Formats: sequence, structure tokens, C-alpha cells
Amino acid sequence: MNIERIIVGPLATNCYVVSCPGSDDSIVIDPGGDGDRIASYVDGAGLSPVLIVLTHGHSDHFAAAAALARRYGTPVAMHGDDLDTLARSAADAPMWGLGRPEPPEIGRELCAGDTIRFGSCEGTVLHTPGHTKGGICIAFDGVVFAGDTLFAGSIGRTDFYGGDMETILESIRQELFALPDGTVVHTGHGPSTTIGEEKAGNPFLTGDWV
Repeated sequence: MNIERIIVGPLATNCYVVSCPGSDDSIVIDPGGDGDRIASYVDGAGLSPVLIVLTHGHSDHFAAAAALARRYGTPVAMHGDDLDTLARSAADAPMWGLGRPEPPEIGRELCAGDTIRFGSCEGTVLHTPGHTKGGICIAFDGVVFAGDTLFAGSIGRTDFYGGDMETILESIRQELFALPDGTVVHTGHGPSTTIGEEKAGNPFLTGDWV
């Protein structure tokens, strides 16, 4: 599986273009801005996006989704519990320096356990609420795209609409920490990490932050 990270937007969101060796099929995860840069990579690599996946409904993760969906004729997928978050975040975007992003039409509502396929690659949707109600992660063999649920040494904020501290901690412990320790965690902002590193040293999960 080929993974290209493109840092986009004023909040330095990690957008991922994930493609399958031996196929032009790909997915775009969290296109939170700079749609032309994302498209330049996709076109230059000769890829055909089959799905745009939003890990949650915040505008710094969807700002370029509508434009890319039109460009490639590709549906946008997100957990159904975040539809109201998406609408609220679009309205609040100017406060975060994100202008007035167009909310994408959600063509596929995801649920826990759903499969995301492109080429011969398959990922599984994990429902990980806490940062938002409909937050998800996407787990592949040895890799998980964690959105804003888990970061290197930190976790997603819970002071936004739909956020809850106990819920996000439970999501991480029950869903992400069930993955093998060697699993690489590609985060929504900042550097990647591993499940093992976060089990051992993330202060929010060890209690050292209190």
C-alpha cells in the first residue's frame, strides 16, 4: 500500500492519498484544504480516487472534499453521526481562518465494521467517538489512519461540539489499543506514531497528565 501525506490548510491537517500497488485505484483521506495540491499529486501519480473519506466532520478535514468529489466524480464517505458536526463546522469555519468551505454531499454513510476497498486493498472502519460523535479510524494490516482521535503523545480535543473526554479515552483503549503494538498510526495532525509507543508513553492514556 502506498501512502502519500500532504499537509494542507491553515491548521496543517494531514491529508493522505492511499493507493494500491498494481492498480490506479486510491482513496483520499481528510482533504482539509489545498485541493489543487492534492489533485496535482493524484494526477501526477496517475491515480483514480474511488472514495474520499472523512475521519470526522470538522472543516479542517473536509474543506477541499466537495471540489475533489466533483473533479473526480468520487463519492464522499463519513460516519452518519457526524452529519450535524459537518454542518456546524462549516458555519464556524471563518473563526478558524478557514474561510467558508463548501460542505460536501455525503454519498456514503459509514458504520463500524464497514469495509473500504480500492484495488486489492481493504480497510476496516472503526467507530471512535470522543473528538466528535461520528469520529472514525480506518484500520489496514499494520496501519491505521486515526484522524483526530489519537496523536503522538496526545489525543484529540474534546471541548468542541460532540466531544467527550471519557468517550475518546474509551475509544482509544477499546478500538485502537486492540491493534498490534507495531501498527503505524497516521494521525490527523503532526507526526506518525505506533500503537505500542502510545500505550507505553501517551500521558493521557497512562494518567501522567493529571
